[in-house]
Amino acid sequence: MAKQNNPIVETVQKVMPAVVSIVIMKSLEKLEKELPLDLMPITPWNAPELRIPEEMIDEHGMVRIGGGSGFVVDPDGIIVTNKHVIADPEAEYTVILNTGKKYESEILARDPINDVAILRIKAKNLPVVPLGDSAALELGETMVAIGNALGIFRNTVSAGIVSGLSRSIAAQPDPQSPPQEMRGLIQTDAAINAGNSGGPLVNLAGEAVGINAAMVYGAQNIGFAIPINTVRRDLEDLKKFGHVRRPLLGLRYLIINEALKHKMGLSADHGALIINQGPHAPGVAPGSPAAHAGIKEKDIVLAYGSEKIDPEHTLQDCLENASVGDVISLTLLRNGKELTAKVTLAERK
Repeated sequence: MAKQNNPIVETVQKVMPAVVSIVIMKSLEKLEKELPLDLMPITPWNAPELRIPEEMIDEHGMVRIGGGSGFVVDPDGIIVTNKHVIADPEAEYTVILNTGKKYESEILARDPINDVAILRIKAKNLPVVPLGDSAALELGETMVAIGNALGIFRNTVSAGIVSGLSRSIAAQPDPQSPPQEMRGLIQTDAAINAGNSGGPLVNLAGEAVGINAAMVYGAQNIGFAIPINTVRRDLEDLKKFGHVRRPLLGLRYLIINEALKHKMGLSADHGALIINQGPHAPGVAPGSPAAHAGIKEKDIVLAYGSEKIDPEHTLQDCLENASVGDVISLTLLRNGKELTAKVTLAERK
């Protein structure tokens, strides 16, 4: 009996050759220096010793300490993945193609805001995953999440639908890092896990519409991906400027909702309240574009241009479409009076 055409199977067969493993390697010597002595096993002669299975150590004394997935977006060896996969500046990152061939990688760029990184390997004529348009996604559209992390998660595939758009979550890349707000995400019920994080979320045309990025622990069928249009912009910046550029405004704020309005006795029912968030986290960063424009703590930003600021449209959301050097107009509320501030956006470092 002949097999019927299955669009998901066809999509996987089209995309999988361009999905890669990224292996995180670190020298045994560096690991021994980094691991606290009280966490090392004690030898019979009462000396701490780092014990690592021999199969995890290569012939050069490098230890595999983790990994993730990525995918090729340019036949000349340009690869995208999650920024948290390549976060350790002391580590080396080996890319393994679907064919099994290994390459040392060079980190070209890390997005200063989003969980996106760009690598390069010295290879030519590689299969690629074409980039789609994440702005054209529709609720209910079929999605396939693909990964190729080494170990038990090799060649991971899951399928589902687009469950939500423009989602916001607080994500923690690792237990040592503080939670980071991620906005504008694609929500899918295709399983996102350690096996396909950093790999592509693709439509049935075989186009990447997102990078698999996060899952909700303890919840079923809730995964998130970074829209591919963010990646497209990073790639364009890299080609044009040699690095990823993101605009800096220089404000820390709380989005006003009913609870915050009543708690702080605010007159505004929407906007962003500029507020100090700690001893080293002023509401207006000194020397920032916002400071140069005269914005002050306790000001409320009511609008960005003609766009009202509220929980669905934050300042960060508005800045996603802005560029370094743009002059933006902010409507402020200060001491009960509205005023306008013109701000020239700088580059986030």
